[in-house]
Amino acid sequence: MPESSPKRVWSWAFFDFANSAFGTLVLTFVFNSYFTKAIAESESVGTMLWGNTVAVASILIAVLSPPLGAAADAFGWKKRFMVVTVTAASLLTAALYLPQPGDVWMALLLFGGALVATELSIMFNNAFLIEVAPKQAHGKVSGMAFALGYFGGLACLFIAMMGFVPGEGKELWFGLTREAGQNVRATNLLVALWFAVFSLPLLLWVKEAKAPQHSAGLIAVARQSFGRINATFHHLREYRQLFWMLIARMFYNDGLVAIFSFGGIYATVVFGFTFKDLMVFGIALNVCSGVGSLVFSFVEDRIGSRITIVISLIGLVIGTVAALFVTTQSGFWVCAIIIGLFLGPNQSASRAYLSRLTPEEKANEFFGFFAFSGKATAFLGPLLYGQMVNLFDSQRAGMTVIPALMALGMLIFIFKTRDEAKPAS
Repeated sequence: MPESSPKRVWSWAFFDFANSAFGTLVLTFVFNSYFTKAIAESESVGTMLWGNTVAVASILIAVLSPPLGAAADAFGWKKRFMVVTVTAASLLTAALYLPQPGDVWMALLLFGGALVATELSIMFNNAFLIEVAPKQAHGKVSGMAFALGYFGGLACLFIAMMGFVPGEGKELWFGLTREAGQNVRATNLLVALWFAVFSLPLLLWVKEAKAPQHSAGLIAVARQSFGRINATFHHLREYRQLFWMLIARMFYNDGLVAIFSFGGIYATVVFGFTFKDLMVFGIALNVCSGVGSLVFSFVEDRIGSRITIVISLIGLVIGTVAALFVTTQSGFWVCAIIIGLFLGPNQSASRAYLSRLTPEEKANEFFGFFAFSGKATAFLGPLLYGQMVNLFDSQRAGMTVIPALMALGMLIFIFKTRDEAKPAS
């Protein structure tokens, strides 16, 4: 294993700083709203098409992750795959500048491709953690990267708000105009450049460990990867707490995916948020998530990850249910703050709960399956949200999907799991 060093650790962590711009500006707060308002024929149809695209992309990611991950491990191709996926994600994101009103399928194909490439690059980056830091430092290093990711999304969003979408009457940077949404479309160029530039530390300074000699061919390795998924599923059934945690997580994680995919659209359509409002909204949500994560990082060790997950899910259900009924922007802001405060703690506590219940000798096997299963079902929330909006022509109808998925996941978690200090099987 390569020797750990601060330079390698920071270079690895900065990849979260790089890729967070895509999730913040393209997936959640800016381009998704622009697509439904300006590119699609109507907001309800646009929401449905956006949800379908996220769903299809999630399925592709789930199918591609096991064989590509296995090939990267077997042949030492993590760095190669990262170069390819980062390049593809950056180019496809930059190309999102091109679609104008009416260019629906161009926009969806480019966005879907960029989403798949981004998520695959994140998967390969995660696999580098064991090479850049000793095992006892994984939690600290991973947490540092998570914090950098929040900061990266905030910084990119702030730049976009200042120079690309600063509000009516204010001067735009780089000679941009508001005609045909050029200034909004140009935020994709900012994201693409951000992703490419801040990925360079990892690509330049983190060397990959030499892979052992592997006699099997690429096709055989791909087949073996799906065989391992099946074997892991059967092993997991021997660990009932882990098994039910995984089932519960599938449902409430689908709700989280829907929040990230449609939060900006909901704010725009239902409450009339402008693009500048969305910028401020995104910054506030990221700050609240960071504060929530920080506060619960001190509380979690005292009350346990399981209780933290339950508290966070209760908060998320309350926030999303309230968002269904409020009618003013100020009321929605209160709901958004509640949701933001519990987003980060839910994600971090879920990871901690899984790690504490996972047998050390099966860590790689189980966490690989956790990653696969999260992507395998991530299509459900966006798909249901989009279909509900199209069926009832109402964003509020789509929003009902989110608390329903979270409540179902919470009930399974409460009644089928127990404190992580107890044995896993």
